[in-house]
Amino acid sequence: MDETLYDLADLFKVFGDSTRIRILYELFDGPRCVGDLAESLEMNQSAVSHQLKILKQNKLVKNTRSGKSINYALADEHVKQILAIGKEHIEEL
Repeated sequence: MDETLYDLADLFKVFGDSTRIRILYELFDGPRCVGDLAESLEMNQSAVSHQLKILKQNKLVKNTRSGKSINYALADEHVKQILAIGKEHIEEL
């Protein structure tokens, strides 16, 4: 049980970064490449790539290759649900 709780705490640490939250929200509408994400977030591509790596390591995003381009998407519906519940919680405070 303790290991599960530590893993859960680590997962929530990933959500503790506003840049990563912004990236996840950008992916709500579907897959995007790093360049598109960087442009819409007004960030450089290396910073976005770094955050995407962390999100992928934590199984919050997945990627698919299309030729030379790599597109990122939310890993599954759970990611949207976690964000929606968190948003709902802060809006009722």
